[in-house]
Amino acid sequence: MEQKPPAIQVSDLRKSYDGQTVLDGVDLAVPAGSVYALLGSNGAGKTTTVRILATLLRADAGTATVHGHDVATAPGKVRESISLTGQFAAVDEILTGRENLVLVARLRHLPDPHRVADALLTKFDLVEAGGKRVASYSGGMRRRLDIAMSLIGEPPVVFLDEPTTGLDPQARLEVWRTVKDLAGAGTTVLLTTQHLEEAEHLADRIGILHGGRILVEGTLAELKALLPPAEVEYVEKQPSLEDVFLSLVGK
Repeated sequence: MEQKPPAIQVSDLRKSYDGQTVLDGVDLAVPAGSVYALLGSNGAGKTTTVRILATLLRADAGTATVHGHDVATAPGKVRESISLTGQFAAVDEILTGRENLVLVARLRHLPDPHRVADALLTKFDLVEAGGKRVASYSGGMRRRLDIAMSLIGEPPVVFLDEPTTGLDPQARLEVWRTVKDLAGAGTTVLLTTQHLEEAEHLADRIGILHGGRILVEGTLAELKALLPPAEVEYVEKQPSLEDVFLSLVGK
């Protein structure tokens, strides 16, 4: 069987602000239909990477393709192929959940926007809340609605920039379920996070971004294998993703 090309391919990506290097040669590849977590501390360059991939920012050097389209030479094609959800839910609190979805479907010139809205309310378990104003929603419900809005038009690639920022544990679990469902349906998801547990729980592959570079990337098992095997005393303690991360970044 012929292997599919990566949904996202980045090579030697570089970006500086006012002489300060943010990205110093980032390389990564995201398989189609997978969840890839870009893990790093605040200021590591996660959001800058996503903004470049989403054509909101130009790189100083390097190349990047999304769904087969170059972000520098074919930004319009890239935008047709993606959806971006930022750190804070971009929903209209005055409107109901259903009205938010209908509005976006109309802006995308989709036929039968009401049918699109109803389908997404069902998919994201928001049917009962669909007729209520978003101002009354919990944090998890707002984020689920935000992600639902971003999926209108069925983009093959979705960027989630720190999708659980500010959410309580229950809301975080709701968003995690949503991300898993997206990948299960064949959508490629690139998410940024500084929460180690989130990357460990969601990602098929994980890249650790530090000092403007990807220090290492791989599956969770591959990253854990970078540390010495567990010592057996009374109990066996396998290295966690946090152990791997802190060991690599020198903290």
